[in-house]
Amino acid sequence: MSTPVRAARHTIVDAPVPRTLADDDAWAVLAVASLERLAGRARWGHEDLVYTARESLVSLREDGYVRHLQVVAVDPDHPRQVLGAALLRLPQAGNTHLAEFDVLVRPDRAGTGVDDALLAAAEVRAVAAGRRVVILSSEQRGEPAADEPGVLVAPTGCGRIRRADPGVALAERSGYALEQAERYSVLGLPVPPERLASLLTAAAAAAGPDYRTLTWADRCPPQWVDELARLQTRMGTDAPSAGLELEEDPWDAARVRAVERSIGRSGRGQLVTAAEHVPTRTLAAFTSLEYPLDSPGIVFQEDTLVAREHRGRRLGMLVKATNLDRLAATRPQARRVHTWNAEENSYMLAINVALGFAGAGVYAMWQKRLA
Repeated sequence: MSTPVRAARHTIVDAPVPRTLADDDAWAVLAVASLERLAGRARWGHEDLVYTARESLVSLREDGYVRHLQVVAVDPDHPRQVLGAALLRLPQAGNTHLAEFDVLVRPDRAGTGVDDALLAAAEVRAVAAGRRVVILSSEQRGEPAADEPGVLVAPTGCGRIRRADPGVALAERSGYALEQAERYSVLGLPVPPERLASLLTAAAAAAGPDYRTLTWADRCPPQWVDELARLQTRMGTDAPSAGLELEEDPWDAARVRAVERSIGRSGRGQLVTAAEHVPTRTLAAFTSLEYPLDSPGIVFQEDTLVAREHRGRRLGMLVKATNLDRLAATRPQARRVHTWNAEENSYMLAINVALGFAGAGVYAMWQKRLA
């Protein structure tokens, strides 16, 4: 793995994992963060979705449940000038047959083969790690019209992508099959208080007295940590995954605590609302918001799940609207929430639209068997 792979105009190397960002060998982590900012501005017109160098370093150094790797393409004459990167995620608890990739390339190096070389190098490392299935993501701004030439529709029948997009072209020529499209949506804040109050009232009435909401910041109360782990485990089987070969990813209390610590070390805060089923004292649903503490305007809507046996009671709206209400009280400076949902998840998308989310783009999920 340590031997560089040379091509005509770039060299592929494994990024070192420094102890701190002040270390000399932090050059790659810092350069990848800079590349992500450049790509974010080019794609979305902002840097909201970019992982900071601090966040990336925490991920690279903490590999108990998901191992993260960075493979970079550098200029052979300037070996610390990063031209592109492949970001690998290797699950360690469940889905150990799987690797997940993102590939990004400097705009001025598009079409030079850097992306192909990075993807090939990532596949080599996935095979070496014993992985046989790869999920690759590509992203595009907006969603093309159904009658636009060169449009691909996900096999689920929901979600359209442009075939001419560089990420789509890379996936197709590398033998990946489109499996799922995710809608990327943004909610402008604050949500009008009258809208939020109306949605909350209707959702609470539909849920009835058997359910009540619980909200916490950063750390799950000890009495609910096992229940939260149970719901997190069910994310892998209850959430829509189309044809992606995803299996159950087991969580326990230790993993919940480890992820909480990792979020904190990354410089982020977390706000969680859950719905308790009062008769059984179990959790029926939960939703999570995360936010970078030093960027007060930005919020990310992370996991949301309503357990199958509790669906049909508007619990998804109940927990999401409650969490947004608490967010307005605790972080009034927040201005936008970013989220992603499977295009076939019409129930959750309807909740988002009612709250005020608007579609901003599409993420395509591609899959390939390596062996």
